Amino acid sequence: MKLVAAGTMVLFSFVLLLGDNEAGEKAKFTIPQVMAKAHKSGLYKKVAAGEASDAEKKTLAELYTALSKNEPPMGDAKAWKEKTTALVKAAEAAAKGDDKAAASLKKLVNCKACHDAHK
Repeated sequence: MKLVAAGTMVLFSFVLLLGDNEAGEKAKFTIPQVMAKAHKSGLYKKVAAGEASDAEKKTLAELYTALSKNEPPMGDAKAWKEKTTALVKAAEAAAKGDDKAAASLKKLVNCKACHDAHK
């Protein structure tokens, strides 16, 4: 019985571990690709201002999702996850039509804070 309980705990831990990093799924875009497509192009500003098409909003959500799946080049991985998860949630909400979430991108996209900690 102890063996079954221990095996169950190991299996449960393994599932949690895989679930935490999206089952080992590789990011669709690298960090530099996300920065170029989402920030340097001005896409996030367009979404935040309410001027983006539905397709552009979905693209931003996809880019930020990929960003969150990348490992930070340096710094605390937990802080990276918190920052990128906030971006993903706001972008996904904006893609669903939430104008308040879209506007929140202006505050969430803090280049200096993220670069100081992770670049």
